[in-house]
Amino acid sequence: MEWPRADADHLLLSSAAMQGLEQELFASGLPVAALMEHAGLGLAAAVRQAPQLQQRGVVVLVGPGHNGGDGLVVARELHNNGIEVRIWSPYAGHKPLTAEHLRHAEWLGIPRLQQPPAAEESALWLDALFGIQQQRPLDGEVAQLIQQRNDSGQELWSIDGPSGLCSDSGRPIGAVTARCRRSLVVGCWKQGLWQDEAMAWVGQQQRVPLNLPMAVLQRWGESAVRGLWSSDRCQNEAPWPQLAAAASKHGRGRLRVLAGSSAYPGAARLALEGASASGLGWLEAVLPQSLEQQLWQVLPHVVLKDATSPLERLDAIAYGPGLGSGPLRPDLQTFPGLLLLDADGVNRLAAQGDGRHWLLHRQGPTWLTPHRAEFNRLFPELVACTPLEAAHQAALASGCWVLLKGARTVIASPQGPCRQILESSCRAARAGLGDVLAGYAAGLGAQGFGASGDGQHTDLEGLLALAALEHASAGMRCSETGRGTATPLAVAHALQRSGNQQIKAML
Repeated sequence: MEWPRADADHLLLSSAAMQGLEQELFASGLPVAALMEHAGLGLAAAVRQAPQLQQRGVVVLVGPGHNGGDGLVVARELHNNGIEVRIWSPYAGHKPLTAEHLRHAEWLGIPRLQQPPAAEESALWLDALFGIQQQRPLDGEVAQLIQQRNDSGQELWSIDGPSGLCSDSGRPIGAVTARCRRSLVVGCWKQGLWQDEAMAWVGQQQRVPLNLPMAVLQRWGESAVRGLWSSDRCQNEAPWPQLAAAASKHGRGRLRVLAGSSAYPGAARLALEGASASGLGWLEAVLPQSLEQQLWQVLPHVVLKDATSPLERLDAIAYGPGLGSGPLRPDLQTFPGLLLLDADGVNRLAAQGDGRHWLLHRQGPTWLTPHRAEFNRLFPELVACTPLEAAHQAALASGCWVLLKGARTVIASPQGPCRQILESSCRAARAGLGDVLAGYAAGLGAQGFGASGDGQHTDLEGLLALAALEHASAGMRCSETGRGTATPLAVAHALQRSGNQQIKAML
């Protein structure tokens, strides 16, 4: 079953896809005015949720296009509900429908400011200047006013994204970008607004539903990025490994972790804790000698192997957390099971100089789980790309599944749409957290690969995305209890508790 579903709450659309979707609706006979009215009424309801709105009032910054028209519907509805509203639009011309709404707003008696409003005032400002498909930098008095409002620290909300921000890449277009506390997103999520680079400008996002036809959504969302929420990890559609009821320990996933060094012994411990939390049946490890002598006291179920032990009777291998520099183990390329390359596994492959060729000739499926610096070493030609584009292009070029870590982690496969994690906690962003993810993901992967026999019937991208989602959700839960509580070890233990709850839900 498709996971997550291609619905309005999970699709992250590009500006071109959103425009194509709207054009299909208009071609079917839906009036543009009807869609604008629907959007404006939903936006107005969202704006009325702002605190102390009656006392503060609202200033709507109106652009020349339909984003400005949406803002004018909001202005009308707020005015008719007794809220003080003012309009500022420095443009001489507007699209016909927007011009009609502007004329009606003035007829209602809503003041249209002839001079820019005072940037320091406490009224809520609503940015309805441009929305999606922005291409030109802000300039002139608009840029000056937006910068002054940013500097004032006073509240600014946007409709379909801050002015000066690209809604596809999430990057500022020019020198000035509106810094919003909240962005009201119409119909479907816009992919650029969810990117790491956009977080400083977008603020909290709130989707305003349009009740779009499911068939149209699915057509335009077929190749769109799929966003994942923490609630999605418990849904029945999530691709949890389906294990036989009579499965023995060897039928519940067999994983070997090669991790740690004298400089980074903790990386091995954390990767093994993550793997143990996945619920797999058989766990082996190749570790630094100093850690081998102590491991039985904390993880007595881990079977120790030496560095020369053959890679046999395994479903998956996790290679790289804390290994340090050195040569890549040669027999990894011919290993037929699932290989997860993390951290120094990625760095070692990059140092060989033939990383792409090596990956393309791997005999089993490969998961790459780098952070951006490690990714750039392996794919230097993609340094300038956004995380979404970089992960997508790397997956196509290497034939691997790529998990590019970030505040909004991206998961890409050699085929199919990307997935992206939409929730995380910066309090959990700590050294060692990626080691836990590497072990946990490899443990889930080992179970999925082992259950299908050869991995051919396993949704490898979905399973990798599920691991990332569980990991991010565990970090969020740990962060709720205090500023210092989301340690990597605490996250591993939270993953273990989550697994126990998942098993209970399935029984």
